[in-house]
Amino acid sequence: MTAPTIAVALAAPVMGRIADARGRRGVIVLSAFGLGAAMLLLATAGGLRQVVAWRFVQGLMMPGTFAVTLAFIHDQWPADRVGRATAAYVAGTVLGGFVGRAVAGIVAFFAGWRAAFVALGIIDLLCSAGVWRWLPHDSHPKEVRRGRSPHDPSTTSVLRNRELLVTCVVGFCVLFAQVATFTYITFYLAAPPFELTSAELGWLFSVYLVGVAVTPLSGRWIDARGPRVMLAIAMTLGVAGALLTLVHGIAIVIAGLALSCTSVFIAQATASTHLGTAAAHDRGTAIGVYASCYYVGGTCGGAVPALLWRVGGWPACVGLIVSVQCATAVIGLAGWNRRLSSRRHDDDEGHKVF
Repeated sequence: MTAPTIAVALAAPVMGRIADARGRRGVIVLSAFGLGAAMLLLATAGGLRQVVAWRFVQGLMMPGTFAVTLAFIHDQWPADRVGRATAAYVAGTVLGGFVGRAVAGIVAFFAGWRAAFVALGIIDLLCSAGVWRWLPHDSHPKEVRRGRSPHDPSTTSVLRNRELLVTCVVGFCVLFAQVATFTYITFYLAAPPFELTSAELGWLFSVYLVGVAVTPLSGRWIDARGPRVMLAIAMTLGVAGALLTLVHGIAIVIAGLALSCTSVFIAQATASTHLGTAAAHDRGTAIGVYASCYYVGGTCGGAVPALLWRVGGWPACVGLIVSVQCATAVIGLAGWNRRLSSRRHDDDEGHKVF
């Protein structure tokens, strides 16, 4: 599980830099096919080491789809619709994750784990073919490649951008809270008084579908109200959801988890929208750095709460999660320039409308 996360953290800035220099569409298409091929090769693994190796390869390919696509959205869509486009994309990633879990579980139950990887690989390649066929070409290739030589340290310039650094911290905190919630809630619900089985715990991820429905709607709110307001709203939902999980009633706990994941998806769409705005140049590199911080946050979210779990169980973990969510709201409100969004209209003038 850790191998692709490490690979994403390492590869995201590099992949973003390549996309800035060579254009985004080609990187997206090649990475999508690479993910599908690696998934098929997972079915040939003869042991755990080979599984880990192919998972690492998948992690190397993931930034080419996730990070570069976010940069592509900011290049292609007009400023007043970027929030909607980003939110729709985030909802698509959530739906894809849920479908992947469901397909893998069903196929593995009837035909084994190798067949599950084959099924997922075929789906990935079919989707990749659709991306190759229908994804528009870069509408502003000269703008994507302008202004810097291939030898300029764009990553260093990105790290000097205060808005981007704040957004990276927000991304770190957002995935930290999500991973911490959905990792340690399973231990809580497996114990009395709930005593859920492994199969029942697996179905907890169905609450992601609530986020799939709500996140596209949040895009209009992001465009209308701005990222600072939407981040505060998202974190408020997250705090409410985390606190609801402390109630000893399974229906209320599930409602809390639905609020928690919806909070994460809205916050992710919000941060991604603001990120593209803050990066006037080298968007691919900037979003690559963001993706690294985002996934490092998820890794920490899986490990750090274990220290509190040993001391105070789930209530202690909830205290940590709520603290991180409150800190995220404060960081966004204090660190994001409220007038930055108005500049986006000037920077993106003339972009193609879909």
